[in-house]
Amino acid sequence: MILCWLLYFGYSNAQFRVIGYIHPHIGGNEAEKIEFQKLTHLNIAFVNPDSAGQLQLPPGFDSLIEAAHRYKVKVLASIGGGSHNPYYAALLTDGNRLAFVQKLIKLTNEHHLDGIDVDIENDNIDENYVRLVTDLSRQLKPLKKLLTSAVATWNGERIPDAALRKFDFINVMSYDETGPWRPEKPGPHASFEKAENDLKYWSVTRKISAKKINLGVPFYGYCFGTKYNASMPYKDIIINFPGAEEKDVIMPDGGGAIYYNGLSTIKNKVKLALKQAGGIMIWELMQDSDNELSLLKGINDIIKSDK
Repeated sequence: MILCWLLYFGYSNAQFRVIGYIHPHIGGNEAEKIEFQKLTHLNIAFVNPDSAGQLQLPPGFDSLIEAAHRYKVKVLASIGGGSHNPYYAALLTDGNRLAFVQKLIKLTNEHHLDGIDVDIENDNIDENYVRLVTDLSRQLKPLKKLLTSAVATWNGERIPDAALRKFDFINVMSYDETGPWRPEKPGPHASFEKAENDLKYWSVTRKISAKKINLGVPFYGYCFGTKYNASMPYKDIIINFPGAEEKDVIMPDGGGAIYYNGLSTIKNKVKLALKQAGGIMIWELMQDSDNELSLLKGINDIIKSDK
């Protein structure tokens, strides 16, 4: 019985998790662009409440779920996100939390989801966070649904051990060490050293089993002092700068720098995760290229070569 439970939730050595977040856009037809055969889980971002507490579904929500399930990929709705949501503080209080949890359970059942991913961040992590996680766990586990979380080391101390114990696994956001919000500190935002330190924090300091940790990798770069936008998808980086796939920084004409993860660094992080974690997490799938230089292809190549 225990072995069957472990296999169901992906903790066997045979399945290394590849979790892709996707942030759908209207008219994006994302379901037609994803290589589901290279994923084990798809997290649809984000399903958040409006002022009345009603959950707002991203474009193409059901088509993404149906497409993923055809490839036996588990699908989770991710709540929260990096941007502050002004409605969580009130919705997670004792008087409102149960009703909100029931809406998430109804969403899971009606749309045939495999679970809920809690990506509540920053100031939205308050004293009611652990209560939300506990209530969700109590409702989801009897349904054999997953409960996961996106976490960051920089504010990891805000997440209590009691909450961490409720998650089937966690997705460590090992990126955004710096960014456009910190223009005075240009530099790598997702170095290999950061990946090592983040895994050490969650596995050693917080004592989470390595098999329950997924190492997050970025499919985008940040631009400092350039003529480009504040961030740039990997697919655009390699189009604008031939040969950029084998680098982690580009110094474009006109000044400044773009910091990202090229193919070699992504592959090395997968090798690290194969030894010290239970999977890889990606933000965000639609920022990848669709050719031989694809980062998802690079991830898949390393996983296959390890078997």
